Amino acid sequence: MPDAGRPLVVALPKGRVLHEALAALRAAGLDLRVEGGERVLRHEGPSGTVLLMRNADVPTFVGLGVADAGVVGKDVLMEADAAVYEPVDLGFARCRMSLVRPAGAHGPIRRVASKYPRVTARYLAEVGSDAEIVALKGNVELAALTGLADAVVDVVQTGATLEANDLAEVDVLFTSTARFVVNRAALKVRSAEMKPLIARLRSGA
Repeated sequence: MPDAGRPLVVALPKGRVLHEALAALRAAGLDLRVEGGERVLRHEGPSGTVLLMRNADVPTFVGLGVADAGVVGKDVLMEADAAVYEPVDLGFARCRMSLVRPAGAHGPIRRVASKYPRVTARYLAEVGSDAEIVALKGNVELAALTGLADAVVDVVQTGATLEANDLAEVDVLFTSTARFVVNRAALKVRSAEMKPLIARLRSGA
């Protein structure tokens, strides 16, 4: 259960989203500090504590109340299916979740590889496909290039990797951007600070 008496705890992903997330939160009035590089995982600041972690872990830390709030991509939220409140689309880190095949491929899709098996399962159900799903952790494009799968579902940012490997997007499942997420209990317990913060983030998003 979040404690209104302790400093605010914010879960942020390492990597390219971190600096944009910090800028958005600082613009909304939170003086959060990340000093000493990303190898330091816990950072104390005037407005609260920042926990640095993998993007995929943010929904878990927020959902279970270890962090009061966080910033995470919509793609990760869709896959995690975590019980968090998602009040603000921050607008940055834009990308697409797409179905990708070798360029010119027209045969049936019997197997789909993805790092997002839940997202992929929902998509296949929507289009009425009973294709098998293969969960991978690394470069899923390789599955389409080697014949491991007939298609892959993955995040596409610039499309440069697809072009370099003669792959093509054949369907866009949804567009993903960074979202500000809040633990549902924290929204009630810390409403005096959370609601104004959400309003400021919305006005600046």
